[in-house]
Amino acid sequence: MAQDTMEKLVSLSKRRGFVFQSSEIYGGLNSCWDYGPLGVELKRNVKDAWWKAMTQKHDNIEGIDASILMHPTVWKASGHVDGFTDPMVDCKQCKSRFRSDKIDLAKPCPTCGTRDSYTEPRMFNLMFKTFMGPVEEDTNIVYLRPETAQGIYVNFHNVRESARQKLPFGIAQIGKAFRNEITPGNFIFRTREFEQMEMQFFIKPGTEDGWMNTWREERFNWYLENGIKKEKLRFHQHGPTELAHYASDAYDIEYEFPFGWQELEGIHSRTDFDLKNHQQYSGKNLQYYDQEANEKYIPFIVETSAGCDRSVLTFMVDAYDEDELGGETRVVMRFHPKMAPIKAAVLPLVKKDGLSELADNLFRDLQKNWKVFYDESGAIGRRYRRQDEAGTPFCFTVDYQTKEDNTVTIRYRDTGEQERISLDKVKAFLAEKIG
Repeated sequence: MAQDTMEKLVSLSKRRGFVFQSSEIYGGLNSCWDYGPLGVELKRNVKDAWWKAMTQKHDNIEGIDASILMHPTVWKASGHVDGFTDPMVDCKQCKSRFRSDKIDLAKPCPTCGTRDSYTEPRMFNLMFKTFMGPVEEDTNIVYLRPETAQGIYVNFHNVRESARQKLPFGIAQIGKAFRNEITPGNFIFRTREFEQMEMQFFIKPGTEDGWMNTWREERFNWYLENGIKKEKLRFHQHGPTELAHYASDAYDIEYEFPFGWQELEGIHSRTDFDLKNHQQYSGKNLQYYDQEANEKYIPFIVETSAGCDRSVLTFMVDAYDEDELGGETRVVMRFHPKMAPIKAAVLPLVKKDGLSELADNLFRDLQKNWKVFYDESGAIGRRYRRQDEAGTPFCFTVDYQTKEDNTVTIRYRDTGEQERISLDKVKAFLAEKIG
């Protein structure tokens, strides 16, 4: 059933324009994906909702957009050059590659079934390398960043001083990151090019437990507020063998995907590891002077780190449904209205007798505030079904009664129920439902 659900979702994504295989006309590029017209709107809604929750609603969190290419010493200081590796084995028979810590080497190859055909495990660095300048030599090596957090750490004082912030305060960023994953997969769950939504919260040492609880609760509730089913979410605390070397505590918010419970977002207590290392490697003083306590210290950090693409997949999986409506089976994407790629559709019942003109006027008016869709092609029932698959929560149908009393029919995606509403109240209705 899980495989069936994912296959249906991938098929729907291509058919409706959520996600396409990258470079598909050339056979595609493994684990790289392009967002189509609906997908790019959904992704933008996810990022906008996250950005609003993290920066607009907090007067002590500032935004930043750091460069993808950074000084190579940044990645030495962070530990990525020496430690950002996975153990890798290859099957000698079919050449498939696996993380050796994720498969049982005593069992046959999962791809071809050959026994005892693995190479010896070897460490594989996940960072993509490139060269800056005209000559491809070691002194010109730079890396595509494998995470966005380091761009925040090296700008700690820049942001603090320019924004006149005092601890505790945070720096938020949404940006691309790149990892040469050995075993990417499950559609857009794990990809080599992805977008992160991260916030690094700088605090006084000794207060990390309280802030961990605060951010765990806030980030968990964010998913609920945006429509994710509570029973599909849970916390997983990292045990001693799971903790990263820089962390004193870590929790994952996990979601139950069709392929099992998987990490959706991490909340990590990173101690002073990051700023301390950057201070050591750069030679710059990254201490904070606490005027109230009259002392200097390197701040501790509590991090919230979510994958945007993984979040998009979560909203899609959570929204996907099949039900019976009007004696027919339909596919419907039950997005929260705030997340829906298209907020409303305007549909003239027929293309004659002035109905198209009335519908077009309504469409143009709504278009000033929201992403809306106009469709006058095909039977009205078929048009409703198309909007169900797109996840559009409301359809406004302009019919002959509209000409008589200036009302339109609202059709609700989730139930298929309909009611009349005055034309001059449509905008207020959407503003209430969507914001």
